[in-house]
Amino acid sequence: MSERENDMADDRRAEQEALLDRQRAAFTASRPEPMSQRKDRIRRAIALLKDHGEDLCKAMSADFGNRSMAQSMLTDIASTVGAGKSALAQMDKWARPDKRKVQFPLGLLGARAEVRYEPKGVIGILSPWNFPVNLAFGPLMQVLAAGNRAMIKPSEFTERTSELMAQLTAEYFAPEEVAVITGGPEVAAAFSSLPFDHLVFTGSTATGRRVMQAAAENLVPVTLELGGKSPVIMGRSADFAKAGERIAIGKMMNAGQICLAPDYLIVPEDKEHEAVAGVTSAASAMYPRLLDNDDYASIVSDRHFERLQGLVADARGKGAEVIEVNPAGEDFANANQRKMPLTVLRGVDDSMSVMQEEIFGPVLPVMTYKAVGDAIDYVNEHDRPLGLYYFGEDAGEQEQVLTRTISGGVTTNDVVFHVSMEDLPFGGVGPSGMGSYHAIEGFREFSHARAVYHQPKIDIAKLAGLKPPYGAATEKAAARSMK
Repeated sequence: MSERENDMADDRRAEQEALLDRQRAAFTASRPEPMSQRKDRIRRAIALLKDHGEDLCKAMSADFGNRSMAQSMLTDIASTVGAGKSALAQMDKWARPDKRKVQFPLGLLGARAEVRYEPKGVIGILSPWNFPVNLAFGPLMQVLAAGNRAMIKPSEFTERTSELMAQLTAEYFAPEEVAVITGGPEVAAAFSSLPFDHLVFTGSTATGRRVMQAAAENLVPVTLELGGKSPVIMGRSADFAKAGERIAIGKMMNAGQICLAPDYLIVPEDKEHEAVAGVTSAASAMYPRLLDNDDYASIVSDRHFERLQGLVADARGKGAEVIEVNPAGEDFANANQRKMPLTVLRGVDDSMSVMQEEIFGPVLPVMTYKAVGDAIDYVNEHDRPLGLYYFGEDAGEQEQVLTRTISGGVTTNDVVFHVSMEDLPFGGVGPSGMGSYHAIEGFREFSHARAVYHQPKIDIAKLAGLKPPYGAATEKAAARSMK
């Protein structure tokens, strides 16, 4: 980096630090802030999305090269409005103090204990490009519900959307309430090293490690949503046609650029052809053409497109069978649109790059098993995924899959849907993330659980044998506690 670039980076960091200081000062000065103020901020965030949803969808489509306006309205605008409405409906209940027990006989003497859920202060949100509005404003709804201020750094890959979010946020919020900071990787690096009161990051596991390392310098607690390789285990009792359609919907929405997209299938050895046919037939029916189909998204950038092509080439070179689902026989090689058909890979193994990293695109490896226990063992031998999916009507087998595996969340007989349930926590485990948002768990993620104990007037220290000089009363108190 040149001296001039270093100076510019220092200036941008200084701007971020000044904004953080401004938000924290406003937060401190406003305490205690009424719930009505929190709700007003959420309503303004909802109004921003409703008033400008179409403009945001147009920006997302321009950033991708092509992205369905209808899909964006559903996944980024309507779902995020729903998250805000859910917070408005639940936050009074979420914020109530919890009464806790005190040791006998303190309660009889008037002692009381409670946990108060109080705002942390200023929360940083580092959001990704694949659902650029939802993954910035979704966490924001709960950050605001918990009474915090927020600074958002969206992805530079969706530059138009990020700039529009920054402009609109400045219209609906004072900078000491919510602010959006735009810029490239150097801005994101500076952002992740700020002394926030909490930091939310959504993105790759590799970047998540760097974010957590930067946050650790200031002991900033983090929520990491990192994705990973979410498996689909198909039982012999599955309806393979219906399952195939549901898998195809989840895999092809946003061209597979979804952290919870089904990453690979594990199917019964004797049902492999049926399972593959279910997916490919459904994909062909839903997307009879791709190049001129506005419902099918482009890959977000040349770099991501080339990475996906490389995964397929590596698998083919190592012996995988490549099935390209191209019902109209379109020429993708010369299209210059970064559109990629669903590509099913049979005969994959762990030597292939496609089985070593999160795919994040319309490539679907298929593995086989003789007994479902083998599929479970394979999942357990690898990093714990963000999502896990089971298809089948065998309740015992389903329970075996659920009780013997660990994942961030699960959907049975479909894919992805658990993230859309606002009353379920959403998050990963291990390399797929830590912490969660949505529901009361999200509210508490962005709150400080403050223990409060109210001592009665009586001399409890003397009664408990804590008051020197120690003697018989102390011995009796200790014996009573251990009885």
